[in-house]
Amino acid sequence: MAIINTTPDSFSGDGVADSVEVALAKARKAIDDGADILDVGGESSRPGAASISVDEELRRVLPCIRALAALGKPVSVDTAKPEVMAQALAAGAAIVNDINALRAPGAIEVVADSDCAVCLMHMQGEPRIMQNSPAYSNVVREVAEYLAQRKRVALAAGITEDRILLDPGFGFGKTTEQNCELFCGLQGLGRLGPLLVGVSRKSMLGALTGLPVEQRVIPSVVAAAAAVARGASVLRVHDVAETIAALAVWRALGAELGA
Repeated sequence: MAIINTTPDSFSGDGVADSVEVALAKARKAIDDGADILDVGGESSRPGAASISVDEELRRVLPCIRALAALGKPVSVDTAKPEVMAQALAAGAAIVNDINALRAPGAIEVVADSDCAVCLMHMQGEPRIMQNSPAYSNVVREVAEYLAQRKRVALAAGITEDRILLDPGFGFGKTTEQNCELFCGLQGLGRLGPLLVGVSRKSMLGALTGLPVEQRVIPSVVAAAAAVARGASVLRVHDVAETIAALAVWRALGAELGA
């Protein structure tokens, strides 16, 4: 899953802002590099980020979704707003990627009334304050319980199991230590259903390596390979070619060693 940010304030500095042409060029390169899904987001969810209006988010994402949907790959809309979900699906999106796990009033109905796929993510708190003081008695257990509960709600609403992805939410209301504990628990979480993992260029990698965001490609691809080794089904990444190259080597060596 290739990240296509339409925000002017992306934490990784790769936002395309208002340029559909730049978004298209980035999406075409991602597809050439091997991306299977294009994930379009119009509102930053980095720690401390302020929310934006529905109208502003729609202004940012709809032109890109319409353009990218014509490229032949599924387009995912990264949003927590039901109004944006509905209009994005009408514009050609095939997946709703919701950091709020369809908790907003009306969100679950939008997805249930469509045939789209959905990703339900765990987040403690909300982006503006989520990193102030995240606390868990057992982060793996609590994330698992939350994801299982949101999946039950989705199933009860008529969203079939084959449409649901689960995201542990690395960096969303979690310290570096909690992120690492959660990563080690991925195999257990995978028993709940297919997992999407997004750690690309995140601050946890900066904390582990001391590297600034623009130098986190290698840590990101190492983390991606580790996620696949623990059962991740979808990787949400900035650096598609590098991630695919790393996975090709990992798989070849694993096959050679009988892993």
